[in-house]
Amino acid sequence: MTDSKDLEAEIHPLKNENRKVQEHLGNPAGKETSVKPPPQSRLSRCRTVAFFLSLFVCLFVVFVVSFIIPCPDRPASQGVWRIDYKAAVAYDFLATEDVNKDRIQDVLFLYKNTNSSRSNFSLSCADEGFSSPCTFVAAVSGANGTVLWERPVAQNRALVECGVPQPGGSGASSACIILGRPGPFIAVDSVTGETLWSHPSSFGGNVSVLSPLLQVPDIDADGVPDLLVITQEENQCRCPLRPHPLRYVASAAPGRPPSWACWHLGGSRCGASGSRCCSRDSKSSPADSSGAVRYLMNVPGKVGEDLLLVSSEACVLLDGQELVPRWTLGAAQVLRKPILGYYKPDTPAMVIENGTGSERQILLLDLSSGAVLWSQALPGLSRDPRSASLPTADHRSAFFFWGLHALAGANQTEPGAAGHHLYMFHPTQPGVLLELANISAPIVTFQVVLLEPSRHAAYILLTGPASPDPPGLVSVAKHKVRDLIPSSKVVHLAEGGPDSDQAVRDRFSRLRYRNEA
Repeated sequence: MTDSKDLEAEIHPLKNENRKVQEHLGNPAGKETSVKPPPQSRLSRCRTVAFFLSLFVCLFVVFVVSFIIPCPDRPASQGVWRIDYKAAVAYDFLATEDVNKDRIQDVLFLYKNTNSSRSNFSLSCADEGFSSPCTFVAAVSGANGTVLWERPVAQNRALVECGVPQPGGSGASSACIILGRPGPFIAVDSVTGETLWSHPSSFGGNVSVLSPLLQVPDIDADGVPDLLVITQEENQCRCPLRPHPLRYVASAAPGRPPSWACWHLGGSRCGASGSRCCSRDSKSSPADSSGAVRYLMNVPGKVGEDLLLVSSEACVLLDGQELVPRWTLGAAQVLRKPILGYYKPDTPAMVIENGTGSERQILLLDLSSGAVLWSQALPGLSRDPRSASLPTADHRSAFFFWGLHALAGANQTEPGAAGHHLYMFHPTQPGVLLELANISAPIVTFQVVLLEPSRHAAYILLTGPASPDPPGLVSVAKHKVRDLIPSSKVVHLAEGGPDSDQAVRDRFSRLRYRNEA
């Protein structure tokens, strides 16, 4: 009998509890007992209260951050802008840097004029000790083209390099180094336009500049970057058959004069005065027999950096440590500086414009071996700017060429009324060029840049008369690349392409760009 009751209690526990409660109520004479909630139930209620309280606090914080505290204003970046300078002359120079710290790259350029063209910048040529007209450096906003600052820096420009790091105690993170002709080296703060330092140069009037300013390792071990410029000076450091390029090293440190030395490409020192000549048996680079040097570039190598030497007869890649050739591209007629990019993912390549006029060819070479990866005949005009590249998110590069594809195979070599045509190329579409623009104005220089990280690519165009032409209208304009693609013309390089023109445009529109590492 007892076992059956225990079994029923196990099957119906709630019913058994109710019976016990009724028994207690029906027994008033018995000892009074109190029913207390178990500790687990009190802990559960505390946890519930804590949960809802924390949820309320989180929602309150989200509300405050989203609706009460204003988000910082993001500058509106215009797809197209343009500024004009009347009665001016432009120089072949463009650079980008975030001058006003709005996370959008701004544009720095040079022009020659009698005075500043903006009333809020009142510095004149005479204020800086120059005769009128003189060379101005200007910084304009990459977002909307507003002039941030401009000032006279030289009588005539010889060399300029921006983005040069400065020592911590100088009060500036980077500077533009300008060399006037005649004139000293001047370092200008990229953010404010103020002069950081000025030193006289040792260049004479008979010096030919063979390269732009190059940033090189700290030669004198003082913790300050040094600058390098390749020059060729008449009647100085001349070997028996022809003059050799010299290296002029100027320290970028404020407060002390520049240190300098002359060297042959092969490493033989000419001396501090640059007047001692070489002997016939002096050490020389294997590239010495490749004609007059046009360009000298530091390029990525297997170990450190290699040296690309572009002469009037060949392109030679020299090992950066031993100065021995890695490869040679002979019988080349390269008049413009090569550009670097990526044809295959993360594999450095180089664009060479070989030939001129109707004979011009675009060559994409593997940088490590010199092998031709892609080539295309693309006639060009004499004043077409050089090509450009921009890294894409797929670890390749988009390439931009100027030319006139319609004249391929034609007898015309200088179609004056044809204008400058800008083409876009991507290695994933090797049989297609995209014609983005047709510019009739004379182009001084252009650059393709990523103005905002991972947001939009744009090309900056500087047009007008170039020095030493007579003054005229100088214009600086920005065009967003993606906005030009829908109206672009698709040029098929081979018959029977699998994609329609609209499909090609869609592929180019979906390209995403990245900053160079």
